[in-house]
Amino acid sequence: MELPQMPELMGLSLLLGLLALMATAAVARGWLRAEEETCSRSTGQKANGLPLDKSLRSKKQKQHQRNRKEKPQQHNFTHRLLAGALKSHSGNISCMDFSSNGKYLATCADDRTVRIWSTKDFLQREHRSMRANVELDHATLVRFSPDCRAFIVWLANGDTLRVFKMTKREDGGYTFTANPEDFPKKHKAPIINIGIADTGKFIMTASSDTTILIWNLKGRVLSTINTNQMNNTHAAISPCSRMASVSKDGTWKLWDTDVEYKKQQDPYVLRTGCFEEASTMPCRLALSPDAQALALASGSSIHLYNTRRGEKEECFEQVHGECIADLSFDITGRLLASCGDRAVRLFHNTPGHRAVVEEMQGLLKRASNESTRQRLQQQLTQAQEALRSLGALKK
Repeated sequence: MELPQMPELMGLSLLLGLLALMATAAVARGWLRAEEETCSRSTGQKANGLPLDKSLRSKKQKQHQRNRKEKPQQHNFTHRLLAGALKSHSGNISCMDFSSNGKYLATCADDRTVRIWSTKDFLQREHRSMRANVELDHATLVRFSPDCRAFIVWLANGDTLRVFKMTKREDGGYTFTANPEDFPKKHKAPIINIGIADTGKFIMTASSDTTILIWNLKGRVLSTINTNQMNNTHAAISPCSRMASVSKDGTWKLWDTDVEYKKQQDPYVLRTGCFEEASTMPCRLALSPDAQALALASGSSIHLYNTRRGEKEECFEQVHGECIADLSFDITGRLLASCGDRAVRLFHNTPGHRAVVEEMQGLLKRASNESTRQRLQQQLTQAQEALRSLGALKK
């Protein structure tokens, strides 16, 4: 047998050695890659001393807490005359309305809900409410029907009215059902107010141009009123014979509108008071049902006046985190409600109680019989007790 020549043996040896080195290197790279993945997995599982899934949950929780902290905080307010606060809305409240039977308060907000509150809970620690959802939109105005069996809302995006019927359940609550179709869109300018007549037979909508529309309950326009002014700033359906106004000249006025218009008599001023804030910023006002107290709001502050003397008796500063959007007395006149952020705040009406005391004291001096004196004395005592319980009885 002939042996291979030396050069050929050396070449074969080198080739085998090279192949062996390449195989070893490949195995080594694979081993290192596996080690890196194992280390990475191990490191991830033990991040912050927690397994991987717990670590991720921890990060998500921290992010959620951070997001919660970035949300605007509920505005806090305290005052000796604060009777309570209603806080179920998650968005800013734009409007509210008391039912004519005095049992409920309706509020609407940009959280796409209308809340119906029970007024008998107002002075309790817990405040119950029922929720009606405003599908695919949100309401900016809300009004109860006179029979308290329905309410209407003005839709922010739809620029039209929607009617909700209220059906009482066996448990005492209500089911809210929106009519199948909203009212047709008729206004060309933004809406400033809506209302329902005391008869319940027609609805009023007023826009910021010169247009006021009168509708029937089925959504048909009965009449169009042109005010022939540069623009409308407010319109309402009057339930009584007295009204209040506030002007840019820095004054407020209480008017008597119970006059004989057929004899061409004009409404006349009963009282005038000063309110300098009206000359620099928009204002809102509310007149108590007995016209004894007037509430004026500018910015986030509220001022309470006694209309018998025309004097300011109470002032509440920074009541809400935003400018006050709405202001209203309940039908008893004992409470004043305001909204301007996510809460409704309720205040005791001390000027109203003081006005009753002054009126009863004057009437007692002129009372002609004992039964009248007893009735007047009872009203006087009730008003004095209310002021005494609030620490607001003047000596």
